[in-house]
Amino acid sequence: MHSVAILVLDGVVPFDMAAPMQVFDFTRLPDGRRPYRVRLCAERPEVAADGGFALRVDRGPEALADADTVIVPGRAPGSPPPSPAVLSALRQAAAAGTRIASVCVGAFVLAEAGLLDGLRATTHWVAAEEFAHAYPRVEVEPDVLYVDNGRILTSAGAAAALDMCLHMIRRDFGSAVAANAARMSVMPLEREGGQAQFIVHEHPPVPRGSDLEPLLGWIEDNVAHEVTLAAMATRAGMSERTFSRRFREQTGTTPLQWLLRARVRRAQYLLENSDHTVERIAQQAGFGSPTAFRERFRKVVGTTPYAYRRSFRGGRGPAVPADARAAGSDGQRQSALAVRLG
Repeated sequence: MHSVAILVLDGVVPFDMAAPMQVFDFTRLPDGRRPYRVRLCAERPEVAADGGFALRVDRGPEALADADTVIVPGRAPGSPPPSPAVLSALRQAAAAGTRIASVCVGAFVLAEAGLLDGLRATTHWVAAEEFAHAYPRVEVEPDVLYVDNGRILTSAGAAAALDMCLHMIRRDFGSAVAANAARMSVMPLEREGGQAQFIVHEHPPVPRGSDLEPLLGWIEDNVAHEVTLAAMATRAGMSERTFSRRFREQTGTTPLQWLLRARVRRAQYLLENSDHTVERIAQQAGFGSPTAFRERFRKVVGTTPYAYRRSFRGGRGPAVPADARAAGSDGQRQSALAVRLG
């Protein structure tokens, strides 16, 4: 059997720990045998988990040496740093060729052990900026669900652990076994889009009392209309060059990028809260055409407007945009796929 060791440290997030336990436990070979043996290990017999309860664990860090795969779940903010013994055990496992994967902010532990130096990695999008600042030798990719470097893997927020584990199962035993594990986990083998669709695209902060505040409010109110750089500069009472320089100094971005982000946020709101077609939302958000809207939306959010709507409408029921209805049988197949993805 393939041995999986889940390293639980103080402050471990229960879902980050349980998700890989469950998906590996669901896995069966075609003859019904379990291919994985999953065990917890910890530095001490009792671990304080996030949520106010304790875990009793009967295996120590030495169990990493016997594992084929090591999983490091995320931990709650304020958790103590990993001990030298834990970091050493992870380094030794990596040197021995053990596959090591992190869930969510468990990537911080791998980075602290030096296992991510020079590699691509991801973590929860909320922590991505902090992660990149703390470990500049790691190439952080905040928009993806997981990153596979071969023997070292990292996943985004907790649910992305399921995507990463299914990916590992497919590597280990093939697509048929992974697909069955996905069905048992009631999730798709591959999800459309990456972590980008879950990121809240906030505007960069603007200093209170900035002379741009009235203009930014005007941009928000007029995203449905044509808003040019010249129009913004005129409203601010500056030349285009001076306005562009002042805007970047105060916001850290360009006027047109700010406008694009405002339009994407408006489109996200309408997709989540209205039954309007994609064509109408393209107009309401100020995109020149439905095609331009789809292209820009996918570039920023990482998925299509239609797939985003199906994922984030909550319990309001399906809304089939005109473009999907016009597609006939293709639209029906896309709708069925979106239901499975949801």
